[in-house]
Amino acid sequence: MKSNKILMKGNIAVCEGAIAAGCDAYFGYPITPQNEIPAYMSKKMVELKRVFIQSESELAAINMVFGAAACGKRAMTSSSSPGISLKQEGISYLCGAELPCVIVNVQRGGPGLGNISGSQGDYFQSTKGGGHGDYRLIVLAPYSVKEMYDLTYLAFDLADKYRNPALILSDGIVGQMMEPVEINTDIRDKRLEIKKDWALGGCKGREPRLIRSLIMEEGGLEKHNWHLKEKYDEIKKNETRCETELVDDAEIAIVAFGISARICKSAVKKLRQQNVKVGLVRPVTLWPFPEKIISDISKKVKKFLVVEMNLGQMVEDVRLSVNGACPVEFLGKPGGGIFNEEEIIQKVKDIL
Repeated sequence: MKSNKILMKGNIAVCEGAIAAGCDAYFGYPITPQNEIPAYMSKKMVELKRVFIQSESELAAINMVFGAAACGKRAMTSSSSPGISLKQEGISYLCGAELPCVIVNVQRGGPGLGNISGSQGDYFQSTKGGGHGDYRLIVLAPYSVKEMYDLTYLAFDLADKYRNPALILSDGIVGQMMEPVEINTDIRDKRLEIKKDWALGGCKGREPRLIRSLIMEEGGLEKHNWHLKEKYDEIKKNETRCETELVDDAEIAIVAFGISARICKSAVKKLRQQNVKVGLVRPVTLWPFPEKIISDISKKVKKFLVVEMNLGQMVEDVRLSVNGACPVEFLGKPGGGIFNEEEIIQKVKDIL
């Protein structure tokens, strides 16, 4: 495998991961802290003779994604929290029509316009569905610049595999930080290998195809929703991703994602040096959520501590997974505030 190690910003790693995955078309509208993505894509996509359009609004961008995806193209959009809120109707349509695409959310503080500090306040929006209806997104939460590249690359494959939108939920901090990243430069162009016998693109010589999310016939929508549930069950069975560290003998297991997990990892290392038996559980997929992994760990530890940069969103899924087997404590910091190691270390000692 040929590779290249370079210093890269998280938002740029998203672009490179998308380009490597064969992104055919990018549609977006500027908003901080993700503006490097449309800026970079406006140059690179044109150089590669692929499609870049800065739309007139977020609503236009997500519906352009719908059109490109319906034609079988690998399509992507990106935005930040309030911009993703505006895209929710289109995201629901994409899920209803079973169209694969990649959506990137580089979060800012909220609610409302909030601020541009990196936050984790969009967990509910991403995993519970901000739009209407019974739908699910595949949600991937990178905690490093390398994962911004790798998980964006993976997101295109998962989206196509299941004909479902995949969302990269990045903290603003991960989008803005710079790290050395080793990327694979020997990647074949998958666009030529992907067969999409459902896509639109002219029906000369065959029966016309239909892609829609409006299903009016009696019982039709119920049948469609049960079909979607079967697909979501397959995703839960096959695509749950989670990293665990030092949980085998742990008395307290910290659960955190994204940049919070990064800080917790360092705190766990220092606590272990002080002979405190603590471990780390890092969900990489926020949906599907690693319910069974956390349930299994709950039978061995005395307590969980959930650390999030919000007022308590993922903690609800942890409590459901633990199902009363042991206490679940919470440490939160909303509005774009960032933890330091000492706060986490002190909280662990307080609940020992």
